[in-house]
Amino acid sequence: MDEPEDLTPLDPAYVRVLQIDAAIMGLIMLALTLPLELLSLLPDGAFFGPMLLLVLWLVLVTPKRRYRHWGYRLSMDRLQIVRGFLFHSDTVVPLGRVQHLDVQQGPLMRRFGLSTLTVHTAGTANASVGLPGLKHEDALAMRETIRAKIKAAQA
Repeated sequence: MDEPEDLTPLDPAYVRVLQIDAAIMGLIMLALTLPLELLSLLPDGAFFGPMLLLVLWLVLVTPKRRYRHWGYRLSMDRLQIVRGFLFHSDTVVPLGRVQHLDVQQGPLMRRFGLSTLTVHTAGTANASVGLPGLKHEDALAMRETIRAKIKAAQA
C-alpha cells in the first residue's frame, strides 16, 4: 500500500469545500431534528444536542481527515487515485483505456478555484473515475498531460 507522502495531495482549499458541504448537510440534519424537539417526547435537547455534536464532528474533523487520506500519482502509463480513512480505495486507471477527460466545476468549487478531473475509461461498470480538489489550472494541465501521453503511446 502506498504511503500518503508518496502521492500528490489535493489542493488545501479543498478542505474548506468539504467543510462547507458538510455544514450544508449538517444544517439539514439539524432542521430535521427540530420537529422531534418540538414534540417534547424527551427532555429538551435530547435530539438536538447529540445531533449538534455529530454535525460539529462532521464539519470540523471529518473533512481534514478525508483530505489527509486522499492523493494521486500520474505516471507514464497510469493514473493512481488513493482515498479513504475508514474505507480505503486505491484506483489505478491505465492511460491506454482512457476514452475522454472532463474538467468540472460547481459553484462552490469555482469560488475556491478548484475543479474535478473525471477520467472516463472503456468499459461499463465503474467506467468513470473522479479526482476532485485540484486547482483549476492544474486540472486543465493534467488533462492535457494525459492527452499527450495517450497520443504519444498511440504513435
